Amino acid sequence: MGASEELEYLKSLVTQLNQKISTLESKAKAAATPTPAQQLRTILVGPPGAGKGTQAPRIRDEFCVCHLATGDMLREQVQAKTPLGVQAKKIMDAGGLVSDDIMVGIIQDQLDNNKACKNGFVLDGFPRTVPQAQKLDGMLNARGEKLDSVVQLLIDDQLLISRITGRLIHGPSGRTYHKEFNPPKKAGVDDVTGEKLIQRSDDNVDTLRKRLASFHAQTGPVVDYYRTKGLWHGIDAAQSPSVVWDSMRSIFVAKK
Repeated sequence: MGASEELEYLKSLVTQLNQKISTLESKAKAAATPTPAQQLRTILVGPPGAGKGTQAPRIRDEFCVCHLATGDMLREQVQAKTPLGVQAKKIMDAGGLVSDDIMVGIIQDQLDNNKACKNGFVLDGFPRTVPQAQKLDGMLNARGEKLDSVVQLLIDDQLLISRITGRLIHGPSGRTYHKEFNPPKKAGVDDVTGEKLIQRSDDNVDTLRKRLASFHAQTGPVVDYYRTKGLWHGIDAAQSPSVVWDSMRSIFVAKK
């Protein structure tokens, strides 16, 4: 074989190898892209202090979905002065409640524009009423999507009160401690910065009882709504966070 022939032969091998690499890369990319059946759309329900703030980030990270905490989203829209945020601010400044349509619109805006939501979402703090649940269903149906599950963190009110009234917070970072269950290394100060820890003004027994009574009154009908649809799952939130997570994850995996 002459030098020119050998060169042409090697070039053809390189071309074949490049084509093979391209094919394998395409297959790997397709396998890594979640299909609708692999995605997750769930709602996390629970009273203040039940552990939603602990579990929602784990769901987000494990299943590569976005965490939609409606209170945070509303504040972000107002601060960014988006059209929805401007509407919401006018209503709140007048002492009114932000409408269900605006809240569902804020969620839809995230699903449309937040790349983190491409594989699904974990929704925290919404819906609080049956009409809100119905509007959420309507918006998802219009998108050709539907909920996979609704997970409720169940815990006795008295245990919850004892959890929350012992809660200590480092304001700048949001790190939380508990006087009994998770105390700081040095009483009253943050482990990382050494700055003073605070207790939220609404973390007191009387305020908590009112908040819990309101939560149960609102949430009962919503839970019943999803229960009739076969989407509801209850988890004992009095267990350790790791046990709660294992129970929760098994629900999501079983839906696949």
